[in-house]
Amino acid sequence: QWSQAEWLTLGIVSKARNSYATRVKVAYSETGVYLLFDCEDRKLTCTMLQDFQDIYREDVVEVFLWPDPAQDLYFEYELSPLGIELPILVPNHKGTFMGWRPWHYEGNRMVRRATSVRGGARAPGAAVEGWTAEFCIPFALFRGLGNTPPKSGTRWQGNMYRIDYDSSERVQWAWCETTGANFHNFHDFGTLVFE
Repeated sequence: QWSQAEWLTLGIVSKARNSYATRVKVAYSETGVYLLFDCEDRKLTCTMLQDFQDIYREDVVEVFLWPDPAQDLYFEYELSPLGIELPILVPNHKGTFMGWRPWHYEGNRMVRRATSVRGGARAPGAAVEGWTAEFCIPFALFRGLGNTPPKSGTRWQGNMYRIDYDSSERVQWAWCETTGANFHNFHDFGTLVFE
């Protein structure tokens, strides 16, 4: 129930700034972790229409989840206002990293996702008032990672982000601002507690 989850505010972590509000709710069930982003916006700066493209080069929300600090592996999920996704597992060895696509990304291992737009069309370049992104990342997708699936009391590290390209420079937001504009600074992620 989203009504029972509190909004968390994301702060701007880039040099470029604007006044767009960005917030997120986080919840979980026995089967997965749920996120709901709400993004104030004026223009949908997104043209990519195929999953697994470099959608971080356009408007996007992102979540990074690092279940087990004994493994330098974390999961990154990106979603554009148009509903285009990029799910990847990221090995990060001393700042050298690369994303790997999930294998057998189907059935109960797929992220369920939906986006909607306020005050305009859900289309590339549309003038809008804002947009939302809602998705569920199934724990089945984390198979093979330590400390999964979580149970009451489990702690994961993670962060939630947004990137917007309305201005000539990208503006970046983060829930845990200690990572700064380097979203792959995973040792400075915040702590998520499964209660």
